[in-house]
Amino acid sequence: MRARLRSAVLATALAFVPLPASLAQPELPPVSNSAQAASFLAAADPRQRAAALVWLSEHGREADAGVVVARLHDPHPVVRGLAQQVVWVLWSRSGDLEVDRLLEIGTRQMGGGALAEAIETFNDVIRRRPAFAEGWNKRATAYFLAGQYRKSIADCDEVVRRNPMHFGALSGYGQNYLQLQEYRLALDYFRRALTINPDMQGVQTNIRALEHRLEEQRRRST
Repeated sequence: MRARLRSAVLATALAFVPLPASLAQPELPPVSNSAQAASFLAAADPRQRAAALVWLSEHGREADAGVVVARLHDPHPVVRGLAQQVVWVLWSRSGDLEVDRLLEIGTRQMGGGALAEAIETFNDVIRRRPAFAEGWNKRATAYFLAGQYRKSIADCDEVVRRNPMHFGALSGYGQNYLQLQEYRLALDYFRRALTINPDMQGVQTNIRALEHRLEEQRRRST
């Protein structure tokens, strides 16, 4: 299971950023414990930083996500790509196996378009673990997909109350306000999301489009 997770994290990150020779050979250095992972995250060698992120994907907890978020600004693109994948892995760990199982079920339901069922499953996650930010975030996503934008925004409020660095929820605010044609609010939240995670290409595109739209509105009003 650990080997499959390691491979999945690496494969997902490298699908976005090809692995350069400097990281491909030799193999990533081994990490044996959390103290070594913390040391490697601050190392000059990007292979060590990547190795620490992979170790955290296998052994880390939701509380470890903060140090991973910091690596979203890493100078090396592969490390940034890994950090983006690992932070989602950690955010999805509630510390309760049954809650994690329900979160996975709801995510599959949502991916299959069964939005009402997914919302009910996420309701159960929230009832069982109200402090778990990702339960609220997943329900916010389901509400957004169902066109219930105000409910989605309310759930985004709950996410950032528990996890102010949740760039997914900040982007979610932007998507909701975009649908509600509240463009200045949408732009503000997209910018906030990009401040935390600068590699969100979709958010970058939305920012450019909104800046252009708002500038056109300003010109027409003068």
